[in-house]
Amino acid sequence: MPTAAQLATQAGRLVRSIFERFPDLDALRLATADYAIVQAKQSQWRAHVDGDRPTRIQSHVETRARACEKWLPLWRFIASEDQVAELRTRVVLVRLANIERMKLMYRLELFSLPEPERDQLLIALAALISFESWDQLRHCYGLSMEAGLDVWRSAIDRMLPSATDMNIAGSP
Repeated sequence: MPTAAQLATQAGRLVRSIFERFPDLDALRLATADYAIVQAKQSQWRAHVDGDRPTRIQSHVETRARACEKWLPLWRFIASEDQVAELRTRVVLVRLANIERMKLMYRLELFSLPEPERDQLLIALAALISFESWDQLRHCYGLSMEAGLDVWRSAIDRMLPSATDMNIAGSP
């Protein structure tokens, strides 16, 4: 985490101006996290929620990957173990919002699953497309953005029930 002096220098301000707006660095960190969450929500449009399966998967992974590319450095900090309770709460909220997005995108596939299976699948999908997963794909394994998208697309397609697996044809 950068110091107050480093932050002020980066922003082209005096350290004093940071503390005129925020009582301490924890408050600044929380405000930064809240700003990022709002920005990410605004960029997650409802594109292709009614498209065919490949289109929905493509739209979902592209949206998620863009968010990971943009916010991963901040996420690493926010999700670190030594954060204040408010930041840990934000981490949980972001993860829950990710699950809600998947419920919307994959509602046709999820509809026929009994609740325990559906919940387990959503948890597995959330882990698959987490910030931490994207970090591994891009920085540990050195995949390009397109190769990372291919991994996510393929894995999601294999994990979701197919139309032939569904007990009820059509939409819920």
